Amino acid sequence: MTDTEKSLFEAPPLAEQERMVEAILFASVEPVTLREMEERMPHGSDPAEALVYLRKRYEGRGVRVVKVGDAWAIRTAPDLAFLMQKETVEQRKLSRAAIETLAIVAYHQPVTRAEIEEIRGVAVSRGTIDQLLEMEWIRFGRRRMTPGRPVTFVVTQQFLDEFGLESARDLPGLKELRAAGLLDNRPMPGGASDDDDEDVTGQSELFED
Repeated sequence: MTDTEKSLFEAPPLAEQERMVEAILFASVEPVTLREMEERMPHGSDPAEALVYLRKRYEGRGVRVVKVGDAWAIRTAPDLAFLMQKETVEQRKLSRAAIETLAIVAYHQPVTRAEIEEIRGVAVSRGTIDQLLEMEWIRFGRRRMTPGRPVTFVVTQQFLDEFGLESARDLPGLKELRAAGLLDNRPMPGGASDDDDEDVTGQSELFED
């Protein structure tokens, strides 16, 4: 169909587009990007505008329309998360080593295995990294342009979705993480101080190939 032929068909009313976006998000296990919505919806549709109205419609309800990275999803309202606590605990039992490793990747991405070990002060077992990779909470990032070209690790969109975060910048500060016992008070590589805790570096590489 040519562009001229497409233009003969008007886009559906906004209310109908809103219903379409709702149906797409409801049926999708994974978050859906605007581009993916546009590809599924009739020519001329504007899913971004439809999302504005859909989010308002879900305000105060048991589920919300939330942004996850560069995609969108329907998720349980934060104040009702306790209803899912049992399933979450059963499915996501992580060792202390895995929790520490995951936290370091989230706050220092992109980060190499050697840097993770430097921060933790102990060696990171292959099993710990493999577990986080299998859960799809971390993934391989780009290689460092240093001797040996070590691979780096970054958190995934699935990790953000699991914890209801729009981006890694929504993570709590390192002070709070230390207070929870997930990290000790060992200085970070490069002499970073507590005043730098809120500065999450490497965000531009979060989802790059």
